[in-house]
Amino acid sequence: MLYNSNMLSVNHDRLQGRLHELVEIESPSEDSAAVNRANDCVQRWAEAMGALVTRHANNTHGDVMEVRFAGDKALKPILLLGHLDTVWPMGTLRRMPYRIERDAQGRMRIWGPGTLDMKCGVVMAFEAIDMLREAGRNTPPIILLLNPDEEVGSTVSRPYTKKCAREASAVFVLEPAQGIDTASYKTARKGVGSYKLHVTGVASHAGVDFHSGHSAILELARLLLKVEKFTDLSTGLTVNPGVISGGTRSNVVAAEAWAEVDVRIARMEDASRIDGLFQNLRCEDPACTLTITGGINRPPMERTDKTIKLFEQARAIASGLGFHLTEASTGGGSDGNFTAGIGVPTLDGMGAVGEGAHATHESLLIEHLAPRTLLLAEMIARAE
Repeated sequence: MLYNSNMLSVNHDRLQGRLHELVEIESPSEDSAAVNRANDCVQRWAEAMGALVTRHANNTHGDVMEVRFAGDKALKPILLLGHLDTVWPMGTLRRMPYRIERDAQGRMRIWGPGTLDMKCGVVMAFEAIDMLREAGRNTPPIILLLNPDEEVGSTVSRPYTKKCAREASAVFVLEPAQGIDTASYKTARKGVGSYKLHVTGVASHAGVDFHSGHSAILELARLLLKVEKFTDLSTGLTVNPGVISGGTRSNVVAAEAWAEVDVRIARMEDASRIDGLFQNLRCEDPACTLTITGGINRPPMERTDKTIKLFEQARAIASGLGFHLTEASTGGGSDGNFTAGIGVPTLDGMGAVGEGAHATHESLLIEHLAPRTLLLAEMIARAE
């Protein structure tokens, strides 16, 4: 299908060339030098387009990249939000090389680590801005914020995300679309939390002095049976003990045991409730002690009237471009949770369409690149 958008035209060679270049710069969150090599690449593109680039230095995960494009000063800026870090360790390209191949259904795909999550979204933003400038379209000022630590909790970048969002009329998150078949924009995300339960017991010889021991493992098991009951599917609250460890040897009553528990909430009002439930946990064995750390890391991105207004605008534009756009919610979090959490209208999932994020079959469908990039460009141009 031919997509037209007021003389805007996607330069496929430029878009795919940039994607190829960026994907082949491996950038795991834990390697600050690697992430900064990706930053260097993006900075070169941005400065060639006349943008003002500020790098907020960080030695742990790499710099936070703040790119500003000039626009109509009478309008509030629009924030395009993404990240350059990936979950893939250095050397992954050797077994998962960047490549363009057909899938089993005959559809052309781009494969490789970070293609979908979310280097293509970054490249789509640059292409959208290039198209608008080449067509002489008026736009608001554009802030493109690219974070180095989204995959590991956004501890470093979170203040910059909130600061830039407070300047903006809206936030467009360049994360992948929801679903390879539906290709939906995301209008809601669950909040994310993590709690660690650490139990200290009393060690003893399991054969010689069994009765002197107080097992941290058994106490933790009793606690996790209580934690299981915190899940409330009617409100979208889920609790999952995902990692557990304890003890030293099978013939020793365990003196230490711990578990990491993932928490997801659909409503901000559940944050204090779930925290209270964890903080009220107590050991049944008085000889054991419990230490609880952690909490809600990302607030939920709730489906608000302002978000719906943004989505309806996007759906109308998509219809004019010749395709149907749907909305979806997801249990995963993004940096859009932070911007929505401070009340700034946020639309997510505006990047590539594909599947396999964080998996060895990570890939995106080429057929969606042009219409989705055109849609992003029109959303930027029509921001108020």
